[in-house]
Amino acid sequence: MPTPAPTRAERWDIFCAVIDNFGDIGVSWRLARQLAAEHGIAVRLWVDEPAALAALCPQFDPQKAGQTIHGVAIHHWQRHTSGETAANPDLPQPFLAAPGDVVIEAFGCNIPESGLVAMAERQPPPVWINLEYLSAEPWTLGCHGLGSPHPRLPLTRHFFFPGFVPGSGGLLREADLPARRQAAAADAAARAALCRDFNMPPPAADALLVSLFSYENAAIAELFALWAAGDAPVCCLLPVSRAQPTAAAFFGQTLAAGDCVRRGALELRVLPFVEQSRYDALLRACDLNFVRGEDSFVRAQWAARPLVWHIYAQEEAAHLVKLDAFLDLYCAALTPPADAAVRDFAHAWNGGHIAADHWQNLRKALPELATHATQWCDELAKQQDLASALVHFCQARV
Repeated sequence: MPTPAPTRAERWDIFCAVIDNFGDIGVSWRLARQLAAEHGIAVRLWVDEPAALAALCPQFDPQKAGQTIHGVAIHHWQRHTSGETAANPDLPQPFLAAPGDVVIEAFGCNIPESGLVAMAERQPPPVWINLEYLSAEPWTLGCHGLGSPHPRLPLTRHFFFPGFVPGSGGLLREADLPARRQAAAADAAARAALCRDFNMPPPAADALLVSLFSYENAAIAELFALWAAGDAPVCCLLPVSRAQPTAAAFFGQTLAAGDCVRRGALELRVLPFVEQSRYDALLRACDLNFVRGEDSFVRAQWAARPLVWHIYAQEEAAHLVKLDAFLDLYCAALTPPADAAVRDFAHAWNGGHIAADHWQNLRKALPELATHATQWCDELAKQQDLASALVHFCQARV
């Protein structure tokens, strides 16, 4: 699909409150960069935890104000939990004086009243977007793009739902991403290049190379035990994350970036937390990727490799409804054994308990899942990407 012409909007503001560790800022940072690079938009990114962005973007100094990186002006949004006051309006003066042509609240982070008043005073008012969390649930298609008038101010908030099917807001996808993925897939030395990048020796030629990026999960130790006792070697790449303490407990020692430990057929390599481009390359090089939240989940699909999703847990198990909605789409073209293997493992993993047959069935299905992952990726790439969909949506309303 052709890239739309630059929007008439001169400036967009994106607000991000870091809730899910790196997922919220990961999506916001990718979106901001793509809007600047591919659509010629002047983007201001307001983030309440600059240190989270620094982990994804090493060029960013969280102690320094007013930085512009990759064409994005980055600002610290000093949110206050004690409520808004006239003397402390909770939003920087540059925004209060001149809100952008488009204002995006990433994942319903709710900018305060002072910001809304400034937006209402602007003529014409900004296009106001609530960028929702990614979901495959059918009801989101009926709500995508709907507007909700503010009860007092001349503003309308539009709800924008990313998704996997036509009629949704699409997924974040840079214009050159398919070409980068295909080039990596065609390069027999891609895995060796990855190892050189992380300064580690190549894994055994017959080892299953797995990346593991997860929330805390008791099933990690169970899976490690199955891998260690198995007949086939497994090399697990574990980026520094919330899964690290569980891994350390399994091996009975502290673990830090650069460590390599072994038990039976399992080799575990601890990687530093890396910026997004290096993580994308890591996903493309692995045979199986365990991912979490939203950002790494989407990138694993663009990597066209088999994946296991650790979805962010919600009250009353609402996350399992979202998990099943995705699996209904993702598994539709699989054979019954592979379908069952993916669904059973996904529910076991998110339930915190893995049995031997869960892993054995998934491992057996991996050849089919590898082919399916490429086909799924190619189908997704036929749809409009999220940034372009936002630009088209806002062009009609600026």
